[in-house]
Amino acid sequence: MSFLNKIGVEWSLRLGLGIMYLYSGFDLMKHPGSWHWALPYWLSGWIEQVVAVNTYLRVQGFIEILMALIFLAWFLKPKIVFWVALLSTLELFGILVLAFIPFKEANFLITFRDIGLLGASLALTGLLWKKSESPAVRNATI
Repeated sequence: MSFLNKIGVEWSLRLGLGIMYLYSGFDLMKHPGSWHWALPYWLSGWIEQVVAVNTYLRVQGFIEILMALIFLAWFLKPKIVFWVALLSTLELFGILVLAFIPFKEANFLITFRDIGLLGASLALTGLLWKKSESPAVRNATI
């Protein structure tokens, strides 16, 4: 029996996303200045009108650590993890869209990884959607 069969597809996705969010969350909190490049200049300007960019990035890091802990919490109901997976999907989609406004070819050097993360979040969202449906909905025929 393979390792993936032992832990299951859902848990491989939860582990991967959870570890990724722990890493990025802690780094955002510890080194927010190292992440300024990830914000388009026009978005940084909007953020700066409300709060310092470093503060925004630290809050983003804190949120990502919370997301990681939810992904890694084996005792949580699938419905709770579903909402975090959906939030992750929306966040990664937003990152990909914002990375190309305005268009810079150099952004492809970094964002190609986000495409895979978006796929993982979307897959986990789909798996948890199916898991949270009631048996009556799952077994309904058209």
